[in-house]
Amino acid sequence: MSIIVTGAAGFIGSNLVKALNLRGERDIIAVDDLTDGDKCRNLADCDIADYLDKRDFLPRFAARQWSGVRAVLHQGACSSTVERDGRLMMDNNYRYSCDLLQACQAQAIPLLYASSAAVYGAGPDFRESRECERPLNVYAYSKFLFDQRVRQVLPTASSQIVGLRYFNVYGPREQHKGRMASMVWHCFNQYRERGYVELFGDYGGYPAGGHLRDFVSVEDVVKVNLHWLDNPQTSGIFNLGTGLARSFNALALATINSVRVAEDRPALTLETALLEGVLQYIEFPEALKSKYQVYTCADLTRLREAGYNELMLTLEEGVERYCDALLNR
Repeated sequence: MSIIVTGAAGFIGSNLVKALNLRGERDIIAVDDLTDGDKCRNLADCDIADYLDKRDFLPRFAARQWSGVRAVLHQGACSSTVERDGRLMMDNNYRYSCDLLQACQAQAIPLLYASSAAVYGAGPDFRESRECERPLNVYAYSKFLFDQRVRQVLPTASSQIVGLRYFNVYGPREQHKGRMASMVWHCFNQYRERGYVELFGDYGGYPAGGHLRDFVSVEDVVKVNLHWLDNPQTSGIFNLGTGLARSFNALALATINSVRVAEDRPALTLETALLEGVLQYIEFPEALKSKYQVYTCADLTRLREAGYNELMLTLEEGVERYCDALLNR
């Protein structure tokens, strides 16, 4: 049976395709927009049955061109949190997803899709509950609004629907994302190219480098997706993070030390990194004020109650694995 992956050439989509290959899955229909042709490199080591442009795929899927589709893993989206074109964002992230949901329900095909922790806005409560959701930008709003559509459909759904609210994901195959790549990617490249890493200064009651996020490895994101693929009897909207908030200082230091250890140099403490100028701070950008999540932390209660019990990688474990992959690419 076929598995359809939208956003297949993107960061999480290509990691899912690779993971499916490692499980012996080859009947994979990859859907994406390759206007940025360099993204194809994410699929170069993957095996797929077919590729379709996102604009061609949806009408053909709705017309039931494929029989025996096991599930749709919907990762395609405009993921820029600083994109101000609301029409573009809503067309890509909301309307396209609604049409895909309708087609899946009409054919009783499970849909696993990427939501986002951005729906929670300034927090501080990160539970999958309407009263906790206050999106701060149009990207977050597009994800939030589709979650609301899913909530309307779930009580009478003909097949599985799972929304996964990704927190700050990092890991291999994100090189095409540019400024929207993870902070691990940026810290790694800054340290390798310049010998130091820059973080935002103090803002919102948090000290320089002290803003807290739930950083989750793409390895765990893939594992959770595959868990729900294997358990089609379960539906719902679930947080996907580690359940721990860590500072950008901790992330930067983990990245710096992963590179240093790989180069047979001693690891640094935060104090030493600051004294040696390896870690530096810049003024918090004016344009991000009132639009920035200074703290995120996934409440994993619902995910655990629904049956996912595997431990997530710690920040240090995940960053070390990612940096090793970057150094050996």
